Amino acid sequence: MHATTPPPSTWWSRNWKWCVPVLAALLLALFAAFVFGILMLVFGAMKSSEPYRHAMKQAQTDPAVTAALGTPIQAGWLVQGNFSSNGPDGEANLSIPLDGPKADGTLFVVAKKHAGEWRYETLAVNVDGGERIVLEDDAAMPLP
Repeated sequence: MHATTPPPSTWWSRNWKWCVPVLAALLLALFAAFVFGILMLVFGAMKSSEPYRHAMKQAQTDPAVTAALGTPIQAGWLVQGNFSSNGPDGEANLSIPLDGPKADGTLFVVAKKHAGEWRYETLAVNVDGGERIVLEDDAAMPLP
């Protein structure tokens, strides 16, 4: 009887036990980075929009809002809603979390753009606890 030598082992047969979990973790991390990147693009687009910037400026300078929330007023990270702009027309329906030293709240923005001009149907802050502050602005006149 002749003893046969086992065939030489391959790199894969020696290392698959640690390689498979590492590859799975790498794929999961790449997927998470992709989703995070898409979210950053979407939130970045909303935060750079004219309705967002206008609404934040109005909330940060309104005396009733600063009295209720305190200063400085910061926007929270998770802006909800939708925004679309196609040339001279567009729509925005945003819910922006606000953080202040005294209280938190939510800034609601409903706006439409016609012929390149934004008109604000709703521009209001709901303070946590129930108070609602409607922001007054010449540009906030409702559409007909």
